[in-house]
Amino acid sequence: MAKIRLTKNELKKQKDSLKMYKRYLPTLMLKKQQLQGEIRITDTRLSELQIAIKKLDETFKKWIAVFGETGIFTKDILKVISIKTGSGNIAGVPIPVFEGANFEIAKYDLLKTPLWLDKAVECMKKALLLELEVKIVEEQKKRLDKELRTTTQRVNLFEKIKIPETRNVIKKIQVYLGDQQTASVVRGKIAKSAFEKAAK
Repeated sequence: MAKIRLTKNELKKQKDSLKMYKRYLPTLMLKKQQLQGEIRITDTRLSELQIAIKKLDETFKKWIAVFGETGIFTKDILKVISIKTGSGNIAGVPIPVFEGANFEIAKYDLLKTPLWLDKAVECMKKALLLELEVKIVEEQKKRLDKELRTTTQRVNLFEKIKIPETRNVIKKIQVYLGDQQTASVVRGKIAKSAFEKAAK
């Protein structure tokens, strides 16, 4: 900590700083609570997505034998061309928002392929959309976690260091200025008393 000047100007400066810390602390605490709430929401969404993926996997297990049988359903049949994301803002944190994806379906002869292929392609689309959304929600959570760490550090800095430190400095300056004023009054009385004695 820098050396403190024990003056009235420094006292005013420290009081202004304390006022500012006290004004910003509730805002930071509110932001911290909001971030914690949003992180819980993203955790819930990730759980929901994992459950949906698990259910879809169960559906795929019923089809898996058919997929291997024909050799029609290959990894090239469905490709993700682009991922559509928007941008959002939570407590001042820019986050990506999942809006969907564009797919390319390989051309296949409707007369020569089994009827289940269309349904399989749709199921695959759903699975890919869920996985893509998981990645976006994980990115949201990562950004919110980072901001929460920063905000928590600031709250702790204000609450546990800056405010107590500034209060101590104010107290020290007030005691010093009070002692100086008392010493000045005593010197004045001594000088007055000496002046009166000399006048007699």
